[in-house]
Amino acid sequence: MTAVFVVSGGTGFSGEQLLRTALAQFPAAEVAITVIAGIRRPEQLENAVAQAAAANGLIVHTLVDAQLRLTLDRLARNRGVLAVDLMGPLLAQLQVVLGREPVGRPGLYREQNREAFERTEAIEFTLAHDDGRHIENLRQADIVLVGVSRVGKTPISLYLASLGWKVANVPLVGGTPPPELFQIHRRRVVGLTIEPEQLLVHRRWRERRLKVSLSGSYSNPVKLREELEAARRVFLQGGFAVVDITNKPVEVSAREILEAVGR
Repeated sequence: MTAVFVVSGGTGFSGEQLLRTALAQFPAAEVAITVIAGIRRPEQLENAVAQAAAANGLIVHTLVDAQLRLTLDRLARNRGVLAVDLMGPLLAQLQVVLGREPVGRPGLYREQNREAFERTEAIEFTLAHDDGRHIENLRQADIVLVGVSRVGKTPISLYLASLGWKVANVPLVGGTPPPELFQIHRRRVVGLTIEPEQLLVHRRWRERRLKVSLSGSYSNPVKLREELEAARRVFLQGGFAVVDITNKPVEVSAREILEAVGR
């Protein structure tokens, strides 16, 4: 397996994406990618080159600081490591065309587009923490939504993520909440509830869409009311704010959730 090290003064995202785009042209190749980000000092480059040399690997870099680029080139040549400069040639050509000196400041693009990056990160986090997945990471969430199946956790979570909030949602199954739910500040947790009749409609619609009959209790009106009551007890136990989403658009429910957590 070939080792490729992405060296960057910023997060390394751009270099890694460009590398992966190029590697897509070599579908049979086995490549281990390591991102070494936040390079600001020459001694950091020494460590990066040492790692690449030890792995008999290749370095690709997006350093915008001209002095750091020269230092990396020298260190790599001294250690017999191939280093590919993804940024220097482009900056040089742009300097000629634009008639301006590059500022050489790493992370500037991300800083200028911080809102868009934060929104993307929020969406990625929310998708990864849907339906109780990676529950060990609940502390990293800005907001945690909890409720029974088909109460609307996922669509509301994704809407909040589009606004920049990292959201995890946790289903209540059998009325037993995961202990992790009570290990984070209660103000970040919001319980979702709904009128039993509307929940029944949602669940029966899902059964029709899947063309299967789920467990007998899934769309049983009596069991459904028991689930909602068990969820209410969990909300009370945790001291969580509760939002009733009955007959409300996602946007309205999301606004009430943000008000509940004090955003």
